[in-house]
Amino acid sequence: MENLWQYLYHQINTPEVNLAGAVFKLMLSMLLGVLVGLERKRKGQIAGVRTFALISMGSCMAMLLSVYVPQVYLGLKNGDPGRIAAQVITGIGFLGAGAMIHMKGSVRGLTTAAGIWMTATIGMAVGVGMYLCSIIATAMILLTLVAFQVYENRARLGQENRVLRLVIHGIVHDIAPYKEVMARHSVHVSTFYINYNYDENLTELNFVVLAPVQRNYLPMFQDLRQLADTRSLTLSSGT
Repeated sequence: MENLWQYLYHQINTPEVNLAGAVFKLMLSMLLGVLVGLERKRKGQIAGVRTFALISMGSCMAMLLSVYVPQVYLGLKNGDPGRIAAQVITGIGFLGAGAMIHMKGSVRGLTTAAGIWMTATIGMAVGVGMYLCSIIATAMILLTLVAFQVYENRARLGQENRVLRLVIHGIVHDIAPYKEVMARHSVHVSTFYINYNYDENLTELNFVVLAPVQRNYLPMFQDLRQLADTRSLTLSSGT
């Protein structure tokens, strides 16, 4: 039994590509990809456990292939182990772009796209035998995604653009009261647009505002409604 473990240990850690080592690397890369995918799926992202596991395993397999080709075909003049690896880095960008969603001028999914790219490099690192480095990198990804988000939420870091649209009965000639209400709720007005509908006696106010990401807008909505006869109030992301 001891000889078997020594044999497996040698097969796993040898720089040459072999069956036992390849299977171990694929399993490890799958596990590390699953860990990252679980965190992303928990946040409701499009890319989840299966996506990250396949990305990590695919990158690992590409790295194994990159090492295996010059290992077997010794007379191959262009047997550069780095060529396939370079193409993986380039190609993974298409998956990252697919994970991003464009919504009315705003972009969602940048963190997931970055996670996809990082998971691909982890799979490549496993493929060349950098086991400890790959595990540490996975732990650092989870720390970045989980712990840092908690800190950002508590510190209320970051701001985002929103479009606030109000339809008011009557013709509004002074928007200063609306700006005062938003300023009282720490919402900055970047610009605004006004549309008068004289036939139906309605005013449409469109405010482009800048506010903290974790802002609760409900108290501000209540104050805005008290300024005039408000028919509708809509808040949308981006511009």
